[in-house]
Amino acid sequence: MSVLEIKDFKKSFGKIKVLKGIDFTLERGQALSIIGSSGSGKTTLLRCLNFLEQPEEGQMFVDGNCIFDAAVDKNIKAKDLRQRQLNFGLVFQNFNLFPQYTVLDNVCLAPKMLAKESPDFHRNKKEIYAQIEENARKIIERVGMTSRIDMYPCQLSGGQQQRVAIARALALNPKILCFDEPTSALDPELTGEVLKVIRSLKDGDCTMVIVTHEMNFAKEVSDKIIFMDDGIITEQGSPEILDNPKSERLKEFLTAFSQ
Repeated sequence: MSVLEIKDFKKSFGKIKVLKGIDFTLERGQALSIIGSSGSGKTTLLRCLNFLEQPEEGQMFVDGNCIFDAAVDKNIKAKDLRQRQLNFGLVFQNFNLFPQYTVLDNVCLAPKMLAKESPDFHRNKKEIYAQIEENARKIIERVGMTSRIDMYPCQLSGGQQQRVAIARALALNPKILCFDEPTSALDPELTGEVLKVIRSLKDGDCTMVIVTHEMNFAKEVSDKIIFMDDGIITEQGSPEILDNPKSERLKEFLTAFSQ
């Protein structure tokens, strides 16, 4: 059974059709890279997966359960939306860390806010917060940021901030971790440290969806690649499609990208 299945996602902004019918599946532990030119719909698709946008048509299944059906979820309640969002973690290209909080506090913030909805929160607040902090420290160690755990974002390099953003996304233990061009805001010399962390997550059987322009990285880390063009999936398959593309549009994209 697929951990994620998308059926016929369609999304428009006014008269502009951005997603024109997207279908794909992803197995647990796989890494999927989404590539394509600017304006092809990659980021919109990622935002729809994370419920930052809602498609006008289509369905989403996680572990075989339908968690979104555009035909019936047009007026989804905020509480229900939050629960569905917990299936996903999202790492933004511009980090989006809270500047007033330390590394540890940034990673702990969302779990602590979510914990307040627990019926036994007030009775066990101290123990709950201690467990959240212990888990956060383990995740921060996992991304190699323990030595900077008490620093603020302004004291960190871009690559370090992105690693903290990855730790924050992992803190809620999502089933699927999404990346929106995770190295696009970084200087070339800092890109490697972030890609190293993503590789380690892949080795740890983390299920990932990665919008990227790093073709070599996509080829190395991905189990599956989707090429989007003008709101549709023109070609998808194993990383070998980057060496032997079948569609003319993917051939053109790879040729232009290599120049």
